[in-house]
Formats: sequence, C-alpha cells, structure tokens
Amino acid sequence: MDLHISLFLLCILFTAGHSLSCYECSLTGSCTTSQCSTGFTNCLSAAVTVNSTTVKLKSCAPSVCPSGSINLGIGRGSTLCCNTDLCNNQDPPDPSTNTPNGKSCYYCDGNTCSNTVGCSGTEDRCFSTTVQSQVLKGCVSKSLCDATQLIPGSGSISCCEGNLCNGAQSVTQSVIQSVTHSTNGAESITQSFLFLCCSLLSFILLH
Repeated sequence: MDLHISLFLLCILFTAGHSLSCYECSLTGSCTTSQCSTGFTNCLSAAVTVNSTTVKLKSCAPSVCPSGSINLGIGRGSTLCCNTDLCNNQDPPDPSTNTPNGKSCYYCDGNTCSNTVGCSGTEDRCFSTTVQSQVLKGCVSKSLCDATQLIPGSGSISCCEGNLCNGAQSVTQSVIQSVTHSTNGAESITQSFLFLCCSLLSFILLH
C-alpha cells in the first residue's frame, strides 16, 4: 500500500512540474521549440491569408484557445489549438478546402457591404464589426466569435446565427471618406482584417 501511495505522489509531482512544449514560429517563418510559461496550457497554430499571401504563426497559448476559421470575402483566417507537447507541428486546416455548409453572410469590399460569401466548415455565424474605421463582415466559427467578444475594446463586434443576418447596409459616410482618401480602399480593408485577426491572436496569447 505504501508503495502505491509513493508512486501516486511521485506521479502528481511529475505532472505538476511538467510544462508544455510548443513550437514558436515568428511571422518571418523561423521556428524554435519553447517551454510554455505557467498558465499557458495549449499550443497554437494560426494562419491568415489575404490576396494569396499567407502569414503563419505558432506559439504557446492559455487554456482559452478556440479553434475555428473566419472568412471576410477579401481574406480568411484559421486557428488550431491542442494541448500536448509540440502538437502544433502542423498548420491549421485551410478554410478554402472546407466543405460549404450552405450558410451565407454579407461581406464588405470597398465602400459596399452588399456582397455575399458562402461559409464553410464550422463557420456557423455571421458577424459585423468596425476596426480602424473600416466595416468588416463575414462568416466565423462560433468558438472564434465567442473569444472575440472578450477582446478589450471590441464591444462593437456582433455575431448572429441566421442566414445573411449581418445586414447589407453600405459603409457609413465617414468610412467612405476614409476609404476615398486612402490610396487603395482594398488595401485599407485588408489592413483592418489583419488587425482584427491580430487582435484575436493577441487575446489568445496574452490572456
């Protein structure tokens, strides 16, 4: 009996002292292995694609780490979380290869938000938000939508379940002026999309 108790206590001590190992990959593509800090119990693999250019990121992540994808018509993003050593050796699933799920949402292109995009995979929500004076709409997985609601200063993000439920209203006049004075409206919206994705990733990594 004493031997069993000793083995049990030894197992507890070993588990408590073990920290998760994850791949850490910068935006430049260089990767290393890293011992995660206390409270970081997941490994994260994320990718954002805009205009055929994909940026990938891998890192340690806290316990609240949603897996899912987002589609804004002008770009896509996806995250994959796991909780075993070096489990983020693979990239997140490419949303473009997911099976269409029959849901559609409005998305914004330039100064109009009347375009529609077909959702795929786990993208079971439509959403609408304003980031850096740019209106963004599209499809998103519920898990990502729920996590995005927790980002400080993101109270304007709205998610809904119905087909095309995120409205087709055009961009407000102030946003139109912002786009007009930009050298490239599409580039401005692309930057906002990247900012939104980075905000989500920052929340995952810092909380």
